[in-house]
Amino acid sequence: MENRERLDRPSSDSSGSGPIPVTTANASADRQRETQPSETSRRIGKAITGFPGDVELFPIRTVSSLTGVNSITLRAWERRYGLVRPVRTPTGHRLYRRDEIDLIHRVVDLLDKGISISQVQRVLRQQPPANTADDQTEDQVWSRYRRRAISAISQFDEDTLEDTYNEALGVCSIDQLTQRLLVPVREELIRRRETAEGNTAGERFFSMYLRNKLGTRFVHRSRGTRGALLLGACLPDEHCEIDMLLFALTAHELGLRSVLLGANTPLSGLKPVAHRIRCDAIVVSGSAEPKADTCTQALTTLTADLTIPVFIRGLASIRRRDQFVAAGAVPLGNDLMAGAKRISDMLSESKP
Repeated sequence: MENRERLDRPSSDSSGSGPIPVTTANASADRQRETQPSETSRRIGKAITGFPGDVELFPIRTVSSLTGVNSITLRAWERRYGLVRPVRTPTGHRLYRRDEIDLIHRVVDLLDKGISISQVQRVLRQQPPANTADDQTEDQVWSRYRRRAISAISQFDEDTLEDTYNEALGVCSIDQLTQRLLVPVREELIRRRETAEGNTAGERFFSMYLRNKLGTRFVHRSRGTRGALLLGACLPDEHCEIDMLLFALTAHELGLRSVLLGANTPLSGLKPVAHRIRCDAIVVSGSAEPKADTCTQALTTLTADLTIPVFIRGLASIRRRDQFVAAGAVPLGNDLMAGAKRISDMLSESKP
């Protein structure tokens, strides 16, 4: 059961629907108001032999209502993964402590971020205690993740790299993970290679890891959006699929759809594809300084033959900005979100 199931109507696993007395320091005030114990619940709690009378317990129906996770799934999480361990009444009904309800909320958050239920327990074990995290600034936390990732890359240690990725994903959104971890680590590896501090082997190791991660995310992205359609490609002689995937995923956050072509696609091959899929714009990525003839010949021909805009992004759009503008293309720079927003705004303004 890789995904949690939700029920509009929680199923019954207890004779009562209210809580049974609990005191927990880390419960939030709003949840406390939602779960005030009734007198009946108190009597049931005290009837559990050997269990402290000042500990609040909740039947599975209430837990399902508070968390949105149905009773069948809660029982599966207990049996198959050991994520929660409710106590049992003499008649076999499950009762959950408040800290277990908090844990269920954390599990739900991780599932919403794309982590499978089979990986959740490992991610929970790796997350630092709340008081430790509170003592660190956000920048310090991300700096620690980046250092750990770069160390793993230097050792070609995919297990540690994967653990770092999953731990960071457990405390942030996928967009934050991309902006605060993946992109900075990749830029640091490129900087080290260009200054002879690093080697190409580590950068290629991370590129292969990242290509697999981003490719999986792109394949499994939600399909419900009906926004503008972009055709994505790389500049000729470039293998910048990672830049292309990162941008497509960022654009997806703004409701833009993408069809991506492989590396080293000739610019002359983009026109028939654009006509076939009826896209709204072409976005070409480049991470290196392109050859001059790319700007002055092939790109000029492409923009002249099309009625849709052609955008150029990545470091290439900075290094050859003037040539791209002269060729009729729109340079976007290297910022993923800023570039995606500019495309979205321009396409929205061009609509009749």
